Amino acid sequence: MSCNSKKVTRLKRKIRIRKKIRGTAARPRLCVFRSARHIYAQVIDDIEGRTLFSASSVEKDILDTDEAKAKLDRAKVIGKKLAERAVAGGVTQVVFDRNGFIYHGRVKAVADGAREAGLEF
Repeated sequence: MSCNSKKVTRLKRKIRIRKKIRGTAARPRLCVFRSARHIYAQVIDDIEGRTLFSASSVEKDILDTDEAKAKLDRAKVIGKKLAERAVAGGVTQVVFDRNGFIYHGRVKAVADGAREAGLEF
């Protein structure tokens, strides 16, 4: 099997997850995407169809921090940064969307960082 079959399996899992969860204005969806090099997180209002807050490892201020050298540490910083932006914007509760990825490693680190900074899910 090729790498493509892994992607197809993840996308099938993603569809199953997205049938069950939906972000609203009161409780938006925190969606995580990880690539081989970077990690991205967004807080999304699905009813309006727009991204409220986002954070990613490609942002210059996150790449320059000393505590975010390893990918796992960088993912935790992304979670904290996103939660700080969301709490400042008035969002304290979210629904976590792992986007078909296994809740382990960097995806879990984003969730832990967001919880530490004040988000509830």
